Amino acid sequence: MRILRSRIPGPLGAFVLWAGLVGACGEDLPGTSSAASNEAPEPAASAVPAPPSHEVTIETDQADAVLAILESLDSSAEIADSDWQRLIATEGYRRLQARELAMGREFSDAAFREFLLSGETRAAAEKLASTVASWKQADLDRAASRALAYLPAGSALRATLYPVIKPQGNSFVFEVDSDPAIFLFVDPEVPRPVFENTLAHELHHIGYAAACEDPGGPMPEGVRASLVWAGAFGEGLAMLAAAGGPEIHPHAASKAEDRDRWNRDVARFEPDLRRVEIFFLDVIEGRLETAEIVEAARSFFGVQGPWYTVGWKMAATIEEVFGRDRLIDVLCDPRLLLATYNEAAVAQSSAGEELPVWSPELLAHWQVDARGGDY
Repeated sequence: MRILRSRIPGPLGAFVLWAGLVGACGEDLPGTSSAASNEAPEPAASAVPAPPSHEVTIETDQADAVLAILESLDSSAEIADSDWQRLIATEGYRRLQARELAMGREFSDAAFREFLLSGETRAAAEKLASTVASWKQADLDRAASRALAYLPAGSALRATLYPVIKPQGNSFVFEVDSDPAIFLFVDPEVPRPVFENTLAHELHHIGYAAACEDPGGPMPEGVRASLVWAGAFGEGLAMLAAAGGPEIHPHAASKAEDRDRWNRDVARFEPDLRRVEIFFLDVIEGRLETAEIVEAARSFFGVQGPWYTVGWKMAATIEEVFGRDRLIDVLCDPRLLLATYNEAAVAQSSAGEELPVWSPELLAHWQVDARGGDY
C-alpha cells in the first residue's frame, strides 16, 4: 500500500494520515503477490538496468529459527528451550512482535509456541523450508534496480526484508521513516519470480515515500485531501516499476488466472477512471463525511482495483508517449501526473487508441498545478 502523507489540518487530515499509515504499518499489502504458473514467462532480463547502489538486505533469522524448531519436532513433542531462546532473540521475531504491539494486536510467546506445535504448521515444514531456501536466492539487485528505475535521480533505497513464518498470512512494511522493513509472509504458493516482483513493488513504495513530498502551498482542505488520496496511484506506478516497463505484463510471472483478472480489470479503465474522478470531486466539494471518504478510497484498493489499474495505465501511457524521464518528472505530484496523462491520451487518441481523459472540472480544482501559484 502507498504510504500516504498529509498536512491537512483538523480531524480530516488526521484521519487521512492514519488511513495511509495503517497500510504502511500493519495491514495486508493488497494484491502485490500471487502464485506463479510454470507456463508464465519471466520479464525480460534486458529490461533491468545494471545493479544499483542500495541498502537492501534480506534477514531470514526468524524463519531459520522456526524451521530449526519444526525439524526438531520430528523427534520430540516439545520445543527445546535453547531452540526457543534462539527464536525469540532473532531480529525478525523481535521486530514482528514490536509491530503487532504497536498496532494494538495481541502477540504472545505462548500463542506463537502453540502455532509452532500445531499439526498444520508441522505438516507444512518441508514446503516452508523449500520456499525459504528459494527466496534466499532472490536477486535483490534486480528488485532494487526496477524500483530505482522509476524514482527521481538520487533516490535512495534502504530496507531490510524479513521473510517470516507466522500465523497470520499478511505482509506489510514497518517503520518506514526510521528503519524501513518489509515483512513478507512465507507462502509456499509464491515462487521466487513472484517474490522478487513483490519486493520490487514494495521497494518502490519505500523509495516513493522518501522521494516525494506533499504538494506545497495553501489550498482548500478538500483539494488537499483529494491530492493525498491521489497519491494512492503509487500502486499503479509500483506495478509498472516491478514489471520493468510498459511492454511487460504486470503479471508476467503470475499464474494465468491472475493475468486474466488483471486484463479484465484494465479493460474497465474508462469507467474506473470516472469512478475515481467522481470520488475526487465529491471530496473537493465536501459531499462526503470523513468515514465515507475513507470507505470509498479503500474500495479502490480491492485485490488490485483502480488505484492499481488506473494508476498503471496512466503511467504506462505517459512512458509510451513521452518516455520514462517525463514520467519520473511528474510522478511525485498527482496534479502533474493526471495533466500529463491527459496530454499523452490525446496523443494516443490521434494515433488511433481512444483513451478517456480527466475532466477540465477536476483539473481546474487543482489549478495550482498549471500556474504554480496559490489559491
